[in-house]
Amino acid sequence: MSAHESMEHAEHAEHASGSNKKIALLIAVIALFLALSETLGKGAQTESISKNVEASNLWAFFQAKSIRRTVVQATSDQARLSLGQMGDDAAKAALTKQIDDWKKTADRYRSEPETGEGSEQLAERAKHAEHDRDLAMARYHHYEVASAAFQIGIVLASATIITGMIALAYVSGFLAIAGIAFTLIGLFAPHAVHLM
Repeated sequence: MSAHESMEHAEHAEHASGSNKKIALLIAVIALFLALSETLGKGAQTESISKNVEASNLWAFFQAKSIRRTVVQATSDQARLSLGQMGDDAAKAALTKQIDDWKKTADRYRSEPETGEGSEQLAERAKHAEHDRDLAMARYHHYEVASAAFQIGIVLASATIITGMIALAYVSGFLAIAGIAFTLIGLFAPHAVHLM
């Protein structure tokens, strides 16, 4: 090998080394965004599960309150019917007082703004938890798409080093940009693009 050929070989190796460093930097940056989207995705998934459990619990509580209210109302209605058959004024007065108490209890089961545990408040809280669950799930789906784009981008960038095909690096960069876009959509406008 002549000195000239040796010099060309060294320049080519230096150029390849510089190119590989750029690809390695691209991989590192994509991996950083991958870690971010995975962390955001796991947080959104956890929030979605938590809000789903919260909504289920609130609907169960709502159902229990509704059943109690129905039982109290039915008992009150039955007692009201038997008022006309009573001859004793003291018993009538006592039963009338009990019917009023049952009505107050039934009304409290329907709406109890002080505690937020009336069936109307429970339904509102459950709907709010469902909304939060749906929002978290929409975010999660966007972060998952972003993660997939980042992972494919890393694979293609790695393949660039092996094959020397620079076109793969450009596709990898495009996928990184798409992943960043989906991460931002998940953060700021999760319902803007409907994935599932």
